[in-house]
Amino acid sequence: MLTFPSLRGLRTSTREHQIVIIDGPNMSNLGARNKRVYGAIASLADLQTLSKSFGTALGVAVSTFASNFEGAILEFIHQSAASADAFVINPAGLTQYGVATKHALTETGKPFIEVHFANIAAPPSAPRGLPIGPWESEFTPSATGVMMGLRQYSYCAAILSLAMALDDKTFLGSELSA
Repeated sequence: MLTFPSLRGLRTSTREHQIVIIDGPNMSNLGARNKRVYGAIASLADLQTLSKSFGTALGVAVSTFASNFEGAILEFIHQSAASADAFVINPAGLTQYGVATKHALTETGKPFIEVHFANIAAPPSAPRGLPIGPWESEFTPSATGVMMGLRQYSYCAAILSLAMALDDKTFLGSELSA
């Protein structure tokens, strides 16, 4: 697994933001999925380790949650909303129809970034396109941003973007304590 040097120099704040990553249905099968789309990452646990390691290097706390059940994801969002500064979600199997999950994230009032290993908007013939794509996401219109097509690095990009956005007191329209 990759280790990262300190990335704190990319940040304008010393605050340790709390970023929560949620992986939806089918992500538990990471490692056994289409290598053309999902790459060589061996497991969801490896992805979670990579994300936490990247967060540590950046000076943010990353916690992770994964479930194949939308109800469990909803309960987790409700329970973590008070302590999270932002969310990263790979809705996976909920991408097209996860209305309840999208509502739960939106109602937290916290920024969230939608991530995907694949470029879900690409045709199946594209290098990072889904064999069953393209997909239109239920989450994209409400998300603060979207990172896709970069495999596991979509997660790193989302963590970095959220940390920098949370550091920027003008980005979200209200000041955060330093």
